[in-house]
Amino acid sequence: MKRVYSVVYTPIEDGWYMASVPELPGAVTQGRTMEEAREMVKDAVALLLESYWEDARKDAAENAIWESIEVEVSLK
Repeated sequence: MKRVYSVVYTPIEDGWYMASVPELPGAVTQGRTMEEAREMVKDAVALLLESYWEDARKDAAENAIWESIEVEVSLK
């Protein structure tokens, strides 16, 4: 499943870059370069979503009904 998220890159001390995803609190990482920050934030998002998914599966009732929805969001 492919999803698109916004990423904010902020230059921090010693030439490093902090990367955060506003839609996913907790998806924050850093890299020595923009390229490294891009790769690190992809990993952070994947791990965070995987964790959310595992928690949801554990907490769901046995008779829960699962489905996917598509939502369009206008970001201005």
